[in-house]
Amino acid sequence: MRFTVSQSALAKALSIASHAISSSATQPVLSCIYLKAADGTIELESTNLTTYIRTKIPANIEQEGNAVVSGKILSNIVKVLPDAAIRFDGDEKGLTISCLKSNYSLNVLNPGDYREFLFPDYALERSIELPKELVSSMVDKVYKATSKDSSRPIFHGIFMTLEENVLRMVASDSHRVAVCDTNIETSSVEKSFKVIIPGDAFHEVLSLPSDESDILIGFTSNQVVFSTGTTTYLSRRLEGDFINYKGLLPSETVSSVKLDLGEFAAALKRVAVIATAGAIAKKPPLISFVIDAEGNTLTLTSMATDQGEAREIVPAEVTGGDVSIAFNYQYVADCIGAIEGEKEILFEVGLVRNKNVGSFKSFAKVNYLYLMMPLFSRNQ
Repeated sequence: MRFTVSQSALAKALSIASHAISSSATQPVLSCIYLKAADGTIELESTNLTTYIRTKIPANIEQEGNAVVSGKILSNIVKVLPDAAIRFDGDEKGLTISCLKSNYSLNVLNPGDYREFLFPDYALERSIELPKELVSSMVDKVYKATSKDSSRPIFHGIFMTLEENVLRMVASDSHRVAVCDTNIETSSVEKSFKVIIPGDAFHEVLSLPSDESDILIGFTSNQVVFSTGTTTYLSRRLEGDFINYKGLLPSETVSSVKLDLGEFAAALKRVAVIATAGAIAKKPPLISFVIDAEGNTLTLTSMATDQGEAREIVPAEVTGGDVSIAFNYQYVADCIGAIEGEKEILFEVGLVRNKNVGSFKSFAKVNYLYLMMPLFSRNQ
């Protein structure tokens, strides 16, 4: 194998492939990147047995071939080289890398040892191509509501559906539910689908460097495939039934508060100084919301026995009755962070099975609903 490739192009490709390298592999080959030189391109593959990544870049191929080399070592070398042509020359004995005055000789593994880990063949049952910016915006709105509890894998996922030209994403950790949707242009009813995608995989693939504006999302019976430009990312899809999130939505609104998002976010951050300072292990930082319908205000309060109290009154437009309700501050902060940049937000207290729940809503190109179970609640 012999080829020459641009340092900047290879560095970008390695930053993509490195996402699937196993950092604690029991098999050394899983900490490596598989290089294949053929047909004017260098193909890089990596896997941790949960996800597979394949990406390609153009190169000047003098001799076709392949090699399996430590992903970490190769990435670290390429990062520190100047932006110039890098020459690779390798066989079953080793791999030499040269760039201007720098030269390296690396050990390699037998490419045959990687054969069972190569990017698997697949045939998509359904697929849809969407603007990457739109998909990223939607995933960012729901991702933090996914669970990290390994005992409940279905809550690790983002439930994505397409029905009647409405694309929707839902996530829940059982304490909160985040839902966002948007209308997209699609004329085929057959493109309707429902799939649960691992939240970490969905979030990660959208963070990979890419100059492409669109991303193709497809799936087989047990896999989810993302493709953008010359990069393909494959992950398992989560099996099972997602929670009946529609059954958790309020049947009746007790109180509704329209807020200026910037003003509310700033007040929340100030009050949270006490809540977060007083938080202890296994006891979440608490923020109470007191809705005053007559005064058209929302009062935010936090208390900590060893720190003190913070209170701030936020002007609001209130419809409905007076309510006192409290939430985990981090859940509220995650919601506000997901809709940063919006002008207004609607906070509502509603009834689910005769119990109060709180929700935030925003309406834009991507509509958003974020529902939270309270730590305590009282109607006044």
